[in-house]
Amino acid sequence: MKRTKVVDALVCTDFGKDINVKGWVRSHRSSKAVDFIALNDGSTIKNIQIVVDPATIDAEELKNITTGACISVIGTLVESQGAGQTSEVQCKEIEIYGLCPSDYPMQKKGQSFEYMRKYGHMRLRTNTFGAVFRIRHNMAIAIHQYFHEHGFYYFHTPLITASDAEGAGNMFQVTTLDLDRVAKGGEVDYSADFFGKRTNLTVSGQLEGELGATALGAIYTFGPTFRAENSNTPRHLAEFWMVEPEVAFIDQNELMDLEEDFIKYCVRWALEHCKDDLEFLNKMIDKELIARLEGVLKEDFVRLTYTEGIEILQKAVADGVKFEFPITHWGMDLSSEHERYLVEEHFKRPVIMTDYPSEIKSFYMKKNEDGKTMQGTDVLFPRIGEIIGGSVREENYDKLVQEIESRGMKRDIYDWYLDTRKYGTCPHGGFGLGFERLILFVTGMQNIRDVIPFARTPKNAEF
Repeated sequence: MKRTKVVDALVCTDFGKDINVKGWVRSHRSSKAVDFIALNDGSTIKNIQIVVDPATIDAEELKNITTGACISVIGTLVESQGAGQTSEVQCKEIEIYGLCPSDYPMQKKGQSFEYMRKYGHMRLRTNTFGAVFRIRHNMAIAIHQYFHEHGFYYFHTPLITASDAEGAGNMFQVTTLDLDRVAKGGEVDYSADFFGKRTNLTVSGQLEGELGATALGAIYTFGPTFRAENSNTPRHLAEFWMVEPEVAFIDQNELMDLEEDFIKYCVRWALEHCKDDLEFLNKMIDKELIARLEGVLKEDFVRLTYTEGIEILQKAVADGVKFEFPITHWGMDLSSEHERYLVEEHFKRPVIMTDYPSEIKSFYMKKNEDGKTMQGTDVLFPRIGEIIGGSVREENYDKLVQEIESRGMKRDIYDWYLDTRKYGTCPHGGFGLGFERLILFVTGMQNIRDVIPFARTPKNAEF
């Protein structure tokens, strides 16, 4: 008999039909007259109830079916008499695939998220993480669907690179050299390494993505990126996923239109396709979650220059608002608390901040005519702060060379990148969306380690 997924069994009205459901036990209540087993196979937040006549199943076998056990049930789908469910299964046969002893770490009780991170291989089976990762799947589908509908090409950029897109230097090195021998020998001879030069795991696919945009017109990357920052905050990971579209012939206003349209599409997709999971998270994790998601769709994003933002923050300080990091001067890098104040307190809706001081932004951004600011287009969201970092890219060869050299970067590493400005340059721009930050916003979770299946953070590479 073909297996029926729980998500399908719950909406099926073909009562009287025998079905086979398989999954993991969420709970088991026993009495002399009847047993109730809540079964879940991961296809939905909802369980299907298995109704068992104890007289028809071996008593010892039934006793062994505890929370976490994996079983197969054949039974008749019937209309449920209980509240909150439309159907249930009258059990005829049970097969136990895997018992679950009493030391199962995900017993049905209120464990903290910190506790569950210790059992990253087991927490996936809980209701909360099932909901989070079904939503994560749907957001990935939404991203691909959006770009496909809008004429973008999915472009695969390398994970191993000899360049640093951010100029930050916090990268994981990739090598086949014997590190013990290197440590004893002093200077590293990279000519003996696999690629013949120093290489690292990428922090971004943007630079290569720009090459794709100047050939295909509009591309997007969607893959893992890596940063070796010794940061243990709830907003940082060492391995995370980035979505990075690049578009030829786009200006700053068009780029902001793209950012807003894209992120609203993703939020709308979640509300339309993840209703049950969002309702669960709204009830159990964040009671304002659905209202906040709906709020993003209701109004246009504010478009605000960095200078205007600094002025608002300075006035807030004068009016008595306290920030952990003081607003000291024009040109300072804004922290998450500053960004969130603008979004949550001042405007009460998402903000796209533009025209940042060049000193605090990356070398590839196009400078404005004032020579001091760059055409950045960062999207700031409630609870998250920056969720998208974007800009128009500098298309002028001489200006880009000058920027690279003035920052003390090695020009020869970027010769291939400069060629796009040397041979048929064009105006272009793009942005990077931190996928996990999007999932944080859509799920209402508090810690970025809880929206990726297996978090990679300092001193943590388990599972």
